[in-house]
Amino acid sequence: NSETVQDVMLGAVERRFGNDLPSSPVEWLTDNGSCYRANETRQFARMLGLEPKNTAVRRPESNGIAESFVKTIKRDYISIMPKPDGLTAAKNLAEAFEHYNEWHPHSALGYRSPREYL
Repeated sequence: NSETVQDVMLGAVERRFGNDLPSSPVEWLTDNGSCYRANETRQFARMLGLEPKNTAVRRPESNGIAESFVKTIKRDYISIMPKPDGLTAAKNLAEAFEHYNEWHPHSALGYRSPREYL
């Protein structure tokens, strides 16, 4: 639901930027799920310095990027994490995103993590 998305979003922004918000809007690409398109979620994203972007409908190449990311997160993180309840799952998901951005090598980035690439 949109509350869970907002919790994960806040955790990711806090981990990435600390107490400061991004100095310029950061693009936040999602699929067209209702929890991502919800007005409350989009407004919350903008308050955090994110610029919500949705993949184009019937554009498999842009949706493929998002689907590949989801597949990687599920395979490399979620499948091995404890999920006794929603709160734990959301906390673990935020930690998975942090690890993915900090340490996970990406072939498109010369096997560097996104943070190393930046």
